[in-house]
Amino acid sequence: MRGARRLKRALFVAVCVGLLCGGFANDIAAADAMNIVALGASNTSGWGVGEQNAYPAQLEAMLKARGYDAHVANAGVSFDTTSGMLRRVDSAVPPGTSIVILNPGGNDLRFFGSKEQRAANIEAIVARLRARNIKVIVFENSIVPDALYQWDGIHFKPEGHALVAAHLTRQLTAADKPRDEVTILSAPARGPE
Repeated sequence: MRGARRLKRALFVAVCVGLLCGGFANDIAAADAMNIVALGASNTSGWGVGEQNAYPAQLEAMLKARGYDAHVANAGVSFDTTSGMLRRVDSAVPPGTSIVILNPGGNDLRFFGSKEQRAANIEAIVARLRARNIKVIVFENSIVPDALYQWDGIHFKPEGHALVAAHLTRQLTAADKPRDEVTILSAPARGPE
């Protein structure tokens, strides 16, 4: 019962966020190729499911199936924190990147970081990317319902990765939505991730 309620709540929030957040289709349609970098930690890298089943690979396949010339580079590093992501953002995001999908994850809090420092790091990453005219989608793990996590309660099952990829595909291809420079996807907190 509790899991079903969380699943419904997460799906409701995902739909609401989808209606409120901007799409990037107008920029994509004008570009020859979509160059996307997925920056994050173990969920981005595909911990427990393999890189080929992680959301970056699924996102690329979904975009290509819709006819987009898309490349999604997986810049996920297991056990990384937002401090590590901030240190490597310039090397992980090459010139020519048009969009970065940032999944900050929960390692900061798991490894004794503070919420304030995590938020400051996310803000600094976004600012650095925006200074390079790169659009940013920030998504929190809380958009994935509990039922779609592996046994550890930290990492997504393949179905969780598919849900994330499908949601990101909608965000990236929504032609009738306003274009925002930064999109933040989150749901009510589910505790440390």
